[in-house]
Amino acid sequence: MEDGKQAMHIIYEDNHILVVEKPVNIPVQKDSSNDLDFHTMLKNYIKEKYKKEGNVYLALLHRLDRPVSGIMVFAKTSKAAERLSKQIQNHIFEKKYIAVVEGKAKSKEKLEDYLLKDKKTNTVKVDKNGKKATLTYSLLSYQNSKSLVEINLETGRSHQIRVQFASRNMPLYGDQRYNPNAKTKEQIALHAYSLSFLHPITKEKMSFTLPYPIRKPFCNFTKKEEKN
Repeated sequence: MEDGKQAMHIIYEDNHILVVEKPVNIPVQKDSSNDLDFHTMLKNYIKEKYKKEGNVYLALLHRLDRPVSGIMVFAKTSKAAERLSKQIQNHIFEKKYIAVVEGKAKSKEKLEDYLLKDKKTNTVKVDKNGKKATLTYSLLSYQNSKSLVEINLETGRSHQIRVQFASRNMPLYGDQRYNPNAKTKEQIALHAYSLSFLHPITKEKMSFTLPYPIRKPFCNFTKKEEKN
């Protein structure tokens, strides 16, 4: 695409939904930076591809933090948006991530916290007055004092994965906000690689999976490594 827009990696598209991979360092929606956001990029893509006039309808159903890459689904109709939103509320959506965290993670663990967001600073902390956040993870590999983990996100709180791991002294590699040891040019090691849901119209089970990123530090691990 022209005018500084990154090429779209469209994973699946029909008349009702759009499944696409979000690149790193692009905001999902407009923020204070005024950088071109992913939602607008996709609306421009639809507008150009189908030569649509006027405003393009594309519902944002869930979010990824700006530095995080991975798979997302958008609704192209209001009916699809309503039905997919209900699936999210009823925890029918299955969202899985991979991450590299500092230290040795347990083989399997469930994390439950209450998270409170400070909108002024756009930071999140564990606080009993916050909203409940739950995830489970499993250790895939341990190497050089870092753990590669697979995360099943049960709730979708802001900065949830980053804060829950950081609060247990396992901050994500390269997390500039919650990892005090992160270096300036490091990229956060968090990738939304799998998404499953029921098609809003056909009710068919839809499952999509992306390969692991080849960037550092993911490239230091492989799926078949033995757990040490």
